[in-house]
Amino acid sequence: MDARAVIEATRDGRATAEGMAWFARGLADGAVTDAQAGAFAMAVLLKGLSEDARVALTRAMRDSGDVLRWDLPGPVVDKHSTGGVGDSISLLLAPALACCGAYVPMVSGRGLGHTGGTLDKLEAIPGFNVNVSEPRLRALMRDTRCAIVSASSRIAPADKRLYAIRDVTGTVESLDLITASILSKKLAAGLGVLVLDVKSGSGAFLPDAEQARALARSLVDTANGAGCKTTALITDMDRPLALTAGNALEVAEVLDTLTGKAPTTRLVDLTCALGGEILSVAQLAPDADAGAAKIRAALESGAAADRFGEMIEAQGGPADLVEHYATHLPTAPVIRDVPAPSAGTIARIDTRAIGMAVVHLGGGRLKGGDVIDASVGFSALAAPGAQVGPGVPLARVHAASDAAADAAIAALQAAYHLGDTPASVSLIQERIA
Repeated sequence: MDARAVIEATRDGRATAEGMAWFARGLADGAVTDAQAGAFAMAVLLKGLSEDARVALTRAMRDSGDVLRWDLPGPVVDKHSTGGVGDSISLLLAPALACCGAYVPMVSGRGLGHTGGTLDKLEAIPGFNVNVSEPRLRALMRDTRCAIVSASSRIAPADKRLYAIRDVTGTVESLDLITASILSKKLAAGLGVLVLDVKSGSGAFLPDAEQARALARSLVDTANGAGCKTTALITDMDRPLALTAGNALEVAEVLDTLTGKAPTTRLVDLTCALGGEILSVAQLAPDADAGAAKIRAALESGAAADRFGEMIEAQGGPADLVEHYATHLPTAPVIRDVPAPSAGTIARIDTRAIGMAVVHLGGGRLKGGDVIDASVGFSALAAPGAQVGPGVPLARVHAASDAAADAAIAALQAAYHLGDTPASVSLIQERIA
């Protein structure tokens, strides 16, 4: 078998599991050239893969680097979100799951495009270290049962190489390659159970509901085929998930919620739903509703807050973050209300535009190597159906300068559309199993 034969078979719709496994190994060891990798990616985009071939590609990409194996007295679990705005669920879910008997080695990512990244949020906390060795990660699992870390260079190197080539060959949109890319990294963490939060709406990478459903189906079928028990929830991203968008602001909102100071209902509800799925599939609860109740109890009792504080300290952050987060998190020098352009009812929000406004404030990256300003973003974001006008702003902007605040105010005003009262949209739209 050689690269040309695999490419030709894929181009002609005859891709095999054996060919996918060979190609993934070639990506990792250099037997496949960049030109061949680009041709392969285009063939997959145009012809697609069968489920067997997609599972084989995912497994082989997973196995192209280190794969963790665990011997722990409980299930090893995680969740993955396809990205959104104001989505800080991981920071709530990891400690809550740990309180309910699960072990959570959460390998997370950085912001991409208009969406925020879990690692960027956590790095708003002074001293917090996302780069840990495998022995240290194992110690964290024993001691705190949860950790949120970045993937090492030894995790799924075949995916790292193919992703870079997809980015410059117009093949990022391939559903099969998106699936293999997401799952090869997640499954390398040695998971037994995974729940997927697939976003749909204006702030999602795949705004269309049918696209989101197709991705969820592909991810669930492939992960289960690769040996990891997996379900998915399709959730609403036609508005920011929370009241804030921006790294330190989202951490503060998480801590407001964990401590009961000012819990955000949507954050709590989605955390409970995703956690309930995990606990049910992991057999730590009889069903998803019972699992959700256990997660809610961990949040409301303060147990999840305590576990979160232990995780932060164990990964280098302040020992008193939970008690004194306002003194530890960075704050922007310019904080101003965002006035509504006129009085009325919020009918629709361009959520992607809000995410890009945060990026342009400095809260995300416009190009590789950009340094993030953790303090900037928006708070008190108004929701669809809210009445705005004189004395009732759309949000509050946190910026590094008056000029940056002016630009962000204009962008946010353009992202909010006033009109008739919008129809109610369910936060959780569908379950895929």
